[in-house]
Amino acid sequence: MKTGAKILVESLVHEGVDTIFGYPGGTVLPIYDELYDSSLRHILVRHEQAAVHAADGYARASGRVGVCLATSGPGACNLVTGIANAYMDSVPIVAITGQVPTTLLGNDAFQESDITGITLPITKHSYLVNNVAELGNVVHEAFYIAGTGRMGPVLIDIPKDVQTDVVTEPVAVPEKVSIRGYQPTVRGHPRQIEKAASMIAEAQRPVIYAGGGVIASGSDAELMRLAETLMIPVTTTLMGLGAIPSHHPLNLGMLGMHGTQSANYAITECDLLIAIGARFDDRVTGKLESFAPNAQVIHIDIDPAEIGKNKAVDLPIVGDVGHVLKEINKKLTEQKVQGPWNGRLSEWKRQSAESEVFDTSLLTPQYIVRTLSDILKGAGIIVTEVGQNQMWAAQYFSFTRPRQWITSGGLGTMGYGFPAAIGASIACPDETVIDIAGDGSFQMNIQELATVVQYDIPVKVMILNNQYLGMVRQWQELFYEKRYSYTEMPSVDFVGIAKAYGVPGICVTDPADVSDAIQESLSHDGPFVLDFRIEREENVMPMVPAGAAINEMILGDKR
Repeated sequence: MKTGAKILVESLVHEGVDTIFGYPGGTVLPIYDELYDSSLRHILVRHEQAAVHAADGYARASGRVGVCLATSGPGACNLVTGIANAYMDSVPIVAITGQVPTTLLGNDAFQESDITGITLPITKHSYLVNNVAELGNVVHEAFYIAGTGRMGPVLIDIPKDVQTDVVTEPVAVPEKVSIRGYQPTVRGHPRQIEKAASMIAEAQRPVIYAGGGVIASGSDAELMRLAETLMIPVTTTLMGLGAIPSHHPLNLGMLGMHGTQSANYAITECDLLIAIGARFDDRVTGKLESFAPNAQVIHIDIDPAEIGKNKAVDLPIVGDVGHVLKEINKKLTEQKVQGPWNGRLSEWKRQSAESEVFDTSLLTPQYIVRTLSDILKGAGIIVTEVGQNQMWAAQYFSFTRPRQWITSGGLGTMGYGFPAAIGASIACPDETVIDIAGDGSFQMNIQELATVVQYDIPVKVMILNNQYLGMVRQWQELFYEKRYSYTEMPSVDFVGIAKAYGVPGICVTDPADVSDAIQESLSHDGPFVLDFRIEREENVMPMVPAGAAINEMILGDKR
């Protein structure tokens, strides 16, 4: 005989789960009792939001499904932001929540919330399990849905009595999942692939626009093969960083609101745009009618709902990016792009490089991130919070591989980075994991310092501290006549707070100390906090104002 709680834990082990991030409560006590003797590792976070962000970071770093666990009511509701974050960025997680007993459902019982209803718009699917006999199959389906097609979060809500109910006979769970209405298209249509190969071969000014789908599908090698075969320049979204090495000669850098000049100019003048695993979001396109205005558009994506949603497409291909690129590459013969395109690109890249010059006599965030990049020499996993810190990290760190970059893209969730870094470190214990933070974002989940101490998780936190909500202040400076309405933050002794939790730290105010401070943090075996007191009104540049075309950039001063 097995209880529902035991079936759940055994099912998680069967799915290959090794770690759960969670926080106990009344309606999940049967599950926690089973975890007591389980082989599963449980990381006790200090807030449920940290649990779901940690599961998210674990999934992005490893490519496996992340798992989090919370009790009913407020515990489940505290997962909502993180579930929405995973949904926007197509991250595979399974969120498990406790629920009041089935006899109390709908009665406004203590700590009852309709979490399946609340999360309906932000999950791929959600389950309210009413029958213990169905639980094993539900878990198996949930992992399949989360990790296939366009990946994303799935929620399983389990009433307390279902956890304690007993089945006398084991219920067989089919190894192969077949769900009517959920049959993701993996292979692209052969005729569309044939047309794509012809369009690519004939284009004079092609550009590849690569998004997070390249990372999720593990198709970076096929992307590189396509780019190098025809010498096609590549620009990536924020979520696509790492799909092509930063220093690769064909890499134009990130495009969009805070993209490089070379990427934004190339998009504006290309005659063929090859969009791969990207969704034409507003931070990339700017003024939509001015985005790639002279280009034919090929759009490759596993989610048919994304194709044509924002930008009209000349050739749609629905399918897994890896499979589609492999077939396109088979049809292309090796040749070089002719004409003035490569010369124009080289000039734009030179201009972009010039705009990245900064004053090393000042403690600037650009200098800090570039120094970190030089020290790591292509190693490590970089996680960020959201805001200016995120953009400086994206612009100035040199990425060498996929899954080296973990950040909140679509939802832009402040407080994401530190717990996501915890998840990444658990998933990849041999990697150096660094959370590049802002002082505002870091304080949103600062309590997780207790978690890294309890489990000796060696995450390094680098706070780019300007005592402002920096990105909001930047907008106020540029567009609201420097009326800094409620964006200034008082000075915080982050090193003192870290030490109170048992984490060592250094406060850096002199640019001459940056390298030594980073080296000291990296040489320390456990967690470490660096508080860099940067130039307070430093801005992220280039910047495309809201509603402008992406070639209408504010470049700022060239330091």
